Amino acid sequence: MNNEYKELSPEQRDEILRTLKTRFEKNMNRHEGLEWAAVEAKLERNVEKLWSLFEMERTGGEPDVTLYNKETGEYIFCDCSAESPKGRRSVCYDRAALESRKQHKPQNSAMDMAVEMGIEILTEEQYRELQRLGKFDTKTSSWVKTPDHIRQLGGAIFCDRRYDTVFVYHNGADSYYGVRGFRGSLRV
Repeated sequence: MNNEYKELSPEQRDEILRTLKTRFEKNMNRHEGLEWAAVEAKLERNVEKLWSLFEMERTGGEPDVTLYNKETGEYIFCDCSAESPKGRRSVCYDRAALESRKQHKPQNSAMDMAVEMGIEILTEEQYRELQRLGKFDTKTSSWVKTPDHIRQLGGAIFCDRRYDTVFVYHNGADSYYGVRGFRGSLRV
């Protein structure tokens, strides 16, 4: 993860907090038993995380709290946009895949963008957990963290939801499509 702290303007800070609060209150099914005041207090103590949340929002991710880890005291924000975030599509899987393309290279890779944003790309397990909260990626797909043994062979995996079922697929890591992006998470 990118450790460089990027600060928001006071207006951007207020904007992201308002947006997150509104989304939190509209989607209580994603975080039953949690209260916004506690989440906001945690964000106030970890203001460096607001930039990452702002970037998640700016790229179309619609981040929301989807989990609270009682052991660590962390709130986990996840991209909850209905489809793969629009500002993070048409990317290949990682830097090695990007560099291996001879022509028609995409602008970026999912893994590089996640690092730049200070977030983590979802694992297959996290993706399946997200799908328990709603129906996501019914028209798009999202790269997920690929196991090393698959990546070493040149592949990468992605997921989507079709026919009311979550599917996991494979592709060359250097492939990219206008409807495939990635979803991320952030621990606060």
